[in-house]
Amino acid sequence: MNILVIDAQGGKIGRQIVSSVKEAFPDATLTAVGTNGMATSAMLKAGADQGATGENAVVVGCRNADVIIGPIGIVIADAMLGEVTPAMAVAVGQSRARKILIPISHCNNFVVGVSAQSLGKLVQEAVAQIDPLAEQEGAAGNDII
Repeated sequence: MNILVIDAQGGKIGRQIVSSVKEAFPDATLTAVGTNGMATSAMLKAGADQGATGENAVVVGCRNADVIIGPIGIVIADAMLGEVTPAMAVAVGQSRARKILIPISHCNNFVVGVSAQSLGKLVQEAVAQIDPLAEQEGAAGNDII
């Protein structure tokens, strides 16, 4: 299973996602893509198998992913203080991968109806959403497309 983690700014959310996903799914291929070098570096230090930075890395990574995980801003053009370009948001949105979005309300984007939870709890819930995919992949004997 190819899991793509996308994050921006300092990579704090991505770092926690990478660490939790690697613990829960050690055999998955985990790619970290940051909108900047600091975010990518943080996710690589947390255990991502490979990493890249920038708009084209997001576009290419979305083509090859079975699962995309990140803060909800990765599907909103100009989110995360402008670090998410329109091309990045479109690439995530149009990807055939399952998207697991963490509801972080920042930069004038608010997710209504979601109770306030700690980042750690949100990451746990995001990782739990991968379980059905892993089981499906194991039963089918091949990658999820």
